[in-house]
Amino acid sequence: MPSDVEYSPVGEGLGMRDFWLYVWMRRVAAIAAHATGAGLTLVICLLSRPGTSLFSWHPVCMSLAYCLCLTEGILLFSAEGSPFCFKSRKCKVRLHWFFQALVLIAAATGLGFMVASKNVSELPHLVSWHSLLGTCTLAATALQAACGIAVVFPKLLRVSSSPSRLKLYHATCGLVVYLLATVTVMSAMFSDWFQATVKGVAWWALLLLPLFPALVVMNQITNAYLPRKKMTS
Repeated sequence: MPSDVEYSPVGEGLGMRDFWLYVWMRRVAAIAAHATGAGLTLVICLLSRPGTSLFSWHPVCMSLAYCLCLTEGILLFSAEGSPFCFKSRKCKVRLHWFFQALVLIAAATGLGFMVASKNVSELPHLVSWHSLLGTCTLAATALQAACGIAVVFPKLLRVSSSPSRLKLYHATCGLVVYLLATVTVMSAMFSDWFQATVKGVAWWALLLLPLFPALVVMNQITNAYLPRKKMTS
């Protein structure tokens, strides 16, 4: 007879020993995603040598926005390996807003430095795949922020959709933003500046590095918002 108990299909059919192995693998993956985001940000900041030119601040701001703050703003909701796992849900939502605000500020600042650098050098705008992808990422980030405001203030904005549907839209938009940001960061590594700075095996390692936290983030969001089934006996 049907039961009212709901469960997530993730991990279905695992024995107790396999289940604990699965939990620990997820925990290690989450910790590694935090470390990868922070490490990639640090490496890009060091390679950019901020202060040497207007352009040097662009990769610094963008890596802080998307490799660090956006990653932490999403992964703080993870139950495994998050430094904020002891915080209440309400506190996590506030921290999420804080990180998202930092994303917007850092991204806008990075965009400003890039525009100023192009203008000073008298170079054309939006002529590379990286710049086009970056523009799409910034537009999606702004849309994501608007969606987040609608989730928090649905009555004030007179949004007709249900709260659960708004949260689903917000999470889906967040996943799109993160994947766009990942592709944009990877495309930056094909730029003349980056290829002149990093070569050989190190270049390949840095090119593939952003994929790992992207996989962890994608897994977290899809597991949290996949349709749940009802258990039957």
